[in-house]
Amino acid sequence: MIQVVIDSIRVSLMSPHRVILLKEIDSERQLPIWIGPFETDAIVVELQNVETARPLTHDLLISVIEELGGVVSHVLVNELKEDYFTARVFIDQNGKLIDIDARPSDAIALAVRAKVPIFVAKEVLDEAGVLPEEEIISIDDDQIPEDKLDAFADFMDTLDLDD
Repeated sequence: MIQVVIDSIRVSLMSPHRVILLKEIDSERQLPIWIGPFETDAIVVELQNVETARPLTHDLLISVIEELGGVVSHVLVNELKEDYFTARVFIDQNGKLIDIDARPSDAIALAVRAKVPIFVAKEVLDEAGVLPEEEIISIDDDQIPEDKLDAFADFMDTLDLDD
């Protein structure tokens, strides 16, 4: 098992889905996992400490686990099969470790609420992990290449700002 942290959540402009990037603690390698907008909101609400009037589903689940004498110990993205990831939520209930199947997005939403580690199986990171691409343009660059400005200008020309 390799410990990871949430590096970022990216928005796809082509679909309603998001990509959560889990980054290895001791490396630059990342694991991109596509998740839906509702699951994204469940994670972001907790990461940004947004107050909600009523408990959300993952808050409710944490409360149920605690009421039954358990605590979330950690979560593990454990497998990649047929182009989708699976995960496990580990709950410690009076010294007994309970292992529950979960979608990675739900497992991560529980982990951020319980403030517990997120792990990825080594085999999964070896198969699906990626290294971030180098930036094409550095923030320190004095000038942006002309061809980059042309593409941006073409895009801006298509916008109707009066709408």
